Amino acid sequence: MATNAAPTAPVCSAPMKATSNGAFQKENPLDFALPLLIVQIILVVSFTRLLAFLLRPLRQPRVIAEIVGGILLGPSALGRYQKFLDIIFPKKSMTVLDTLANIGLLYFLFLVGLELDIRAIRRTGTNSLIIAVAGISLPFILGIGASVVLRSTVNKGVSNIVFLVFMGVALSITAFPVLARILAELKLLTTDVGRIAMSAAAVNDVVAWILLALAIALSGSDSSYLVSVWVLLCGTAFIVFSIFVLKPILSVMARRSPEGEPVKELYICITLSIVLAAGLITDIIGIHALFGAFVVGIIIPKDGPFAGVLIEKIEDLVSGLFLPLYFASSGLKTNVATIEGSQSWGLLVLVIFTACFGKIVGTVVLAMLFKVPFIEALALGVLMNTKGLVELIVLNIGKDRKVLNDQTFAILVLMALFTTFITTPIVMAVYKPARKGKPYKNRKIQRQDLDSELRVLACFHSTRNIPTLINLIESSRGTRKKGQLCIYAMHLMELSERSSAISMIHKARKNGLPFWNKKPGDQNQMVIAFEAYQQLRSVVIRPMTAISPLNSIHEDICTSADRKRAALIIMPFHKHQRVDGTMESLGHSFHLVNQRVLRHAPCSVGILVDRGLGGTTQVVASEVSYSVVVPFFGSQDDREALAYGMRMAEHPGIKLTLLKFTPKPETALNPPKADMGAESKKDNEIFSEFLNLSKSSESVKHEAISMGSREDVIAALRSMSNSTLFLVGRTSPAMPLSDRSSDCPELGHVGSYLASSDFSTTSSILVIQQYDPSINAMEKPLDDINEASNKTMSNGV
Repeated sequence: MATNAAPTAPVCSAPMKATSNGAFQKENPLDFALPLLIVQIILVVSFTRLLAFLLRPLRQPRVIAEIVGGILLGPSALGRYQKFLDIIFPKKSMTVLDTLANIGLLYFLFLVGLELDIRAIRRTGTNSLIIAVAGISLPFILGIGASVVLRSTVNKGVSNIVFLVFMGVALSITAFPVLARILAELKLLTTDVGRIAMSAAAVNDVVAWILLALAIALSGSDSSYLVSVWVLLCGTAFIVFSIFVLKPILSVMARRSPEGEPVKELYICITLSIVLAAGLITDIIGIHALFGAFVVGIIIPKDGPFAGVLIEKIEDLVSGLFLPLYFASSGLKTNVATIEGSQSWGLLVLVIFTACFGKIVGTVVLAMLFKVPFIEALALGVLMNTKGLVELIVLNIGKDRKVLNDQTFAILVLMALFTTFITTPIVMAVYKPARKGKPYKNRKIQRQDLDSELRVLACFHSTRNIPTLINLIESSRGTRKKGQLCIYAMHLMELSERSSAISMIHKARKNGLPFWNKKPGDQNQMVIAFEAYQQLRSVVIRPMTAISPLNSIHEDICTSADRKRAALIIMPFHKHQRVDGTMESLGHSFHLVNQRVLRHAPCSVGILVDRGLGGTTQVVASEVSYSVVVPFFGSQDDREALAYGMRMAEHPGIKLTLLKFTPKPETALNPPKADMGAESKKDNEIFSEFLNLSKSSESVKHEAISMGSREDVIAALRSMSNSTLFLVGRTSPAMPLSDRSSDCPELGHVGSYLASSDFSTTSSILVIQQYDPSINAMEKPLDDINEASNKTMSNGV
């Protein structure tokens, strides 16, 4: 008897187990979730970092490498080999990969919110606000036309309103974090263009998130608009709940984390858990978990160390390891091969043109109405056309919610990639701000007109350098009524690959204001220290900030010195003294910064070896009692050091001693004195000025020392080892004073010996190099670099 076979149910593949028993048990580790995930992470991170390294000469932001890396790993390139996808990115592993990528994205959006200061957005000027609105409105309107074309050709069968909103958001977004990094890389942060772009992009960022929330609310599977209204109302209620319930809780934890004390681990754990809980709530509401994390980041108090510690705890793990997984996940959904035929490529050109035209034209027209020059307005429009992570988030949400099909998704991803890629080269081509200041003559301390203003660019890395700098400034201010001292205090900040560089940029923009324009809540330790000193003394102090990678920050320093007409640049030595008296290096990169400044400086340069000049606090004028020593061997650098010492000797609390070394005939000098006749004449002239000063002041004296060997020099210097400060010429014609070769050639023979722990642990040293136009590298090579890279300085007002 025949039997009817029952229909077979579809067979589902078994879920992946977490770990394997090992290869020796004849199990393939890549068939298990954890080993496969580890391989995926290593591959994605290594591949994107390699691409970032290869794109570095083109000065592209890292997000470009991560987007391209994701696309190349997907079906557009390597994924065309099905075996590769089946082994490395099998479909059964994608849930785990996407979940981990979204956890990373959740915390990254928390970091973005943490670094977005709503107070700064409230203070955005009218011009920037209107430019931002124009930069959003015109692309959004043009996006309507593009959405009609796309919907009638390649993206049929979706709600017109929902697709319109997604297209409008995708075309009108400006990637705030990516823009900040491009501006910093091009050294445009503190130019007018940079300031307007940052303010407008911050406003654009907030508006984009609001529009995205609207788009998500409208894109639910339920076609009823009543559901969308409920989603928006619940989202609004969540924001109100966050402000009035979560923010006070977070504020209490921030207040209980005072400056100088470690933040409790419990507070970090509670905050990170609140981020996850907020993500869960917004996911339940239906506006994506990312919004909850972003809102929590925004409401956390930005004052005090609490926000900074949160960033420090999670940014490296999130940005370095988890975020590239999101780009890989996005790339695996992007199949460029779906763009085929003249129609598809024509639509890609249309979308790119619409995005660029809307952003650039809208921004340029409004900027020119506010009397921004055309070239600056054009650069601003190109900068505002930058896309990035938020763009990919919008597109991925649209694809997950079936608003965008594969072809439309690929077109919009390539649009985002193209518009961001062209930003840097176009801005470098069209916007070439003047970098050099007007010619000026007082590029040295030694000068004919002693009553002219002395301008000094004093650089520092951290608060550690400030007391010594202020005490040095106090000692240098002299007593002349006309010859005042003007100090440009420049904070040197390294621009790293970390996302927290954005908060550093905010800080720099605030610090770039004159002290008297600062708002009460914006002050920090560094500003307060210089402000207090300025109010007490007749010294003009201007704050400045340079934010650059350490391999190019010397350009900021040298250009700022040239434009501010400085006569002296003071650089902190790359080593600082530990409690036991030994010198500890801050890193080789800081060492190279000083060497580059010496080569390219447009004026004299001093390297300050800080051993606590005047102690660890600022000394009031009446308590200044320093003994300053100038070892004088005879060279242009020695003359510059002596000229500085003579200026310091005008201060009633300074005792100046000149050690005048005269070599015996048989003494071999290294380096030998060049052009003996002319050099000796100049040495005698400044020595005569010194003698006239010593006759009128009891605090100025000199000792003549005949040197036949290095032991004579060492003995003379050791006799003054209790002095407060040594002013030393960098290229003093003296023999090496140590058997060991120095690792600090920028200090010269005498400076290297004085800076060694063998000599003293209390005497600070200022090694001075006099400006020499015949060998100065600023005049041509740096100008060539500037012209090629089209960078502008990172300085304050």
